[in-house]
Amino acid sequence: MGNNLNSKELLNLFKSVFPNLRKEESMAILTDYPSSDNHDNNDWLERRKTAYEWYIQLNKEIEDLGYKKISLIGYYETGSNNADLPEKAFIINNKFNKKNLISEKEITIEDVYKTYTLFIALTEYSATAPLKINAKKYGFRATTMPGFNKKMISALKIDYNEVSKRVDKIKSLLDKAIGCNVIFRAHDREYETFFDLRFRTAHSSSGRFPNPSTAGNLPSGEAYIVPYEGEKKNIKSKTNGIIPVEINHEIVLYEIIENRAKKILSKGKESEKEQEHLEREPAYGNIAELGFGVLNDFGLKPINEILLDEKLGFHIAFGRSEHFGGIIGPNNFSKPSEVIHLDRIYIKEIQPEIEINELILKFENQEDLILIKNNIYNFIKFKSTIFTK
Repeated sequence: MGNNLNSKELLNLFKSVFPNLRKEESMAILTDYPSSDNHDNNDWLERRKTAYEWYIQLNKEIEDLGYKKISLIGYYETGSNNADLPEKAFIINNKFNKKNLISEKEITIEDVYKTYTLFIALTEYSATAPLKINAKKYGFRATTMPGFNKKMISALKIDYNEVSKRVDKIKSLLDKAIGCNVIFRAHDREYETFFDLRFRTAHSSSGRFPNPSTAGNLPSGEAYIVPYEGEKKNIKSKTNGIIPVEINHEIVLYEIIENRAKKILSKGKESEKEQEHLEREPAYGNIAELGFGVLNDFGLKPINEILLDEKLGFHIAFGRSEHFGGIIGPNNFSKPSEVIHLDRIYIKEIQPEIEINELILKFENQEDLILIKNNIYNFIKFKSTIFTK
């Protein structure tokens, strides 16, 4: 597959990601910088280089793309995934800036949002939440690539038209569902959680952003939904049960009451850390997302980066949800650096000791649908129910 995109592949990718272009479109490539040298790492440095290389490459193709202008914009790290971006940003000149932004032209992040209509964010810390929120406010389109590295290049070469068909079909099922029952197996024991899907619509992350005011990840390939969080008067969330998560070979058991992880039922080093986290930041315990990735069907494997790995199969996220249509946002955390949206991915390569025995979608006026069985999609029903045209 190669370790980078050639000019033709890059051009085709962005035409696919941002179709229906208008003459006034202008793109900003966003990248974050470490606040100090000891925060930096090789992958992060390579990501900043990739942002610069794409900036140079795309400017050579600007006429073919039809963009008005393409800029490279840096900002100092937020320190946390999905925290709001800092107020100051910097327009980077035509030279790769390896370490800092001192010599660059300063611009407010609000002016960045107002000036550009297309964004791609190649960052260490995810900018998905703030770009989703501000896309609705300012009308731009954005794709985010937190943790992107050259191992993900193959995921940018798959057929995103086919990906789009699949995730849109799953979204249509989630839109109709009123609940989701998940039976986990860990160390020969079963644990069960019911997720309340009332009052919610799902989203499809298909890698294509044809309309203004939309933002999402690339690589893409999932449908996702925020469980009901109990915000309606006198209507409690029915999300209850026990969720097992394998962390550093330890099975951590989260007791879920009304869509919140209230306490840890297991014992061990990781369990103690998670209990402390829940006590320090109760909003971290919010069940923020159920995600259904499809990219495993395209031959892709995990690379230890959530950006890609979450698109491979089923996952559950804890923490911030308002960027997906929920109610938990930055104001629910004690400080910006504590804001988090953390995915736990249930595939064998990542959580080998946990299996999804069954994942059953429940509907008001039709039969239940077993969507996942023994960690894989239930293909007989999956194909006849979802993929037939």
